[in-house]
Amino acid sequence: MKKFCKALFFGIIFAGAAGIVFSQINQGELQNNLAPVSFTNYEGPHARIETREQIRQIGVGLGQAIKGGAARAGTTPRYFVIHSVSDPDGDKLDADIFGLGVNTGVDHIRNLRTIIQGYLQEAYGYSAQDAAVLAEYVTIYNAVYRGNWDYFAARYKTPVIGHLNPQQAGLATNYSEWPGKTLMLIPLGMGGISSIDTSSISDDRVVEEMRREDDMGIEQRRDMVDLKEREAAAAEQKAADQREAARNEERAVAGERSQLEKDRQQIAEDRQQLAEDKPASAAEAAKQEREINQRETQTQKKSDELDRRESELVLQRDEAAKQEQFAEKKTEEAQQERESIARDQQSVINRDQTPQGLIGVIIEREDAALGRLVSIDPATQKELRRSPLNTVYVRTLTFVGGKILAIAGENRDNGAIRLIEINARSLEMAKQGDDDLHPNSLIWVNGNDLYAVTVNLSDGTLYLGRFNADLALQAKSKIAVHPGAMVSIQQGSLLTQRADGSAAILNPADLTEK
Repeated sequence: MKKFCKALFFGIIFAGAAGIVFSQINQGELQNNLAPVSFTNYEGPHARIETREQIRQIGVGLGQAIKGGAARAGTTPRYFVIHSVSDPDGDKLDADIFGLGVNTGVDHIRNLRTIIQGYLQEAYGYSAQDAAVLAEYVTIYNAVYRGNWDYFAARYKTPVIGHLNPQQAGLATNYSEWPGKTLMLIPLGMGGISSIDTSSISDDRVVEEMRREDDMGIEQRRDMVDLKEREAAAAEQKAADQREAARNEERAVAGERSQLEKDRQQIAEDRQQLAEDKPASAAEAAKQEREINQRETQTQKKSDELDRRESELVLQRDEAAKQEQFAEKKTEEAQQERESIARDQQSVINRDQTPQGLIGVIIEREDAALGRLVSIDPATQKELRRSPLNTVYVRTLTFVGGKILAIAGENRDNGAIRLIEINARSLEMAKQGDDDLHPNSLIWVNGNDLYAVTVNLSDGTLYLGRFNADLALQAKSKIAVHPGAMVSIQQGSLLTQRADGSAAILNPADLTEK
């Protein structure tokens, strides 16, 4: 295994030493150890930014088709869904299979979840909040069980498995492996607010993965508990309604059967009377006999109908019992998770009361200019927090006016190299600039002004740019500059290098030549 570099570039933010709080690990199914889930996303600026609503609409379109009765929606090269519902097969599950084709461009788990959220809202009528939490659980669930063929085969019906293969089942943790290699399973439940089987997607393995997050997934777990409690309430109400309807039907059937017995008794008496009275003509006797036979036929039909309704009563009571068992299960799951959340919440409170450490960038690959932001306890040299942002150019980490700035990103797919601002607490990207930068550029600071080497991506020409602290371009040089250009501001002038390496003196404000 290739060794990582241990180099660490520190920032200057320091607020004292901090301890690390470890939480008790939930056991249960976790004894069968699987690799932990840590999504690798493209973390950095983008050349083209779609709005959240534009991303969500991808899922909405798929959901509209499935809601309309389609068994399949979307196109195989892009995003698609297979709605697999078949006859009961023990306790095995139906599923929606959510596929990512070879031409999909999603490169962050956040955006993938937004697509799934839109799908669940449209296909099954979930609220935006419920759909969002379900989407997060669905992605973690599919990452936990990625390629676990034995699990999928044991849990899902044969038609569902028929649409899968071991290489693509589930969700890879690295976004580069998503296109053309992803068939996520969304387990289906009992309909309504329980259209998605929340028990499956929130099992012990999934919850433990959420507990690995910096915030221990408390908010999302609390939202899931709330959903399960509403599932339980809905099932209890449905069971009560079914039992009340069954009691009413039982009384109605009993009354009708009592009347039926009276009708049968009357038919028997009329038949006896006919035999005793002996009508004057054979024709009259035959007529009365036919009428009695017709009445007898009707009573038999009525008896058969009552038998059918009594059989349905048995099924209705069984369904009510099933709903009650479902409600009990959801209530128990919610209660157990609420207790776990309370413990974890206290752990987070204790941890967050500790001061923040040193902010730096750790190089994870040999010979790499890019790294990941971390917060380090200066007393113990242990990590307090590790950022998902792993495309920061290590030489550019800059602290200006209480802000953390850097150059980050990669020029591939929809990525871009831009100026960024970093949230000091979460260590995530808070803002990105709009201008493309050269990967070898540094950030030069002069008061509230920032200077960096910009690049024209169409022809590769480099220019020097002046930016404000909000990352907005204020001026750009007319002259092309060298890839390794330096910037030095002295005596009211800015010294740099032209593309040929010769010296150039510019006005620091508008970057025109002096």
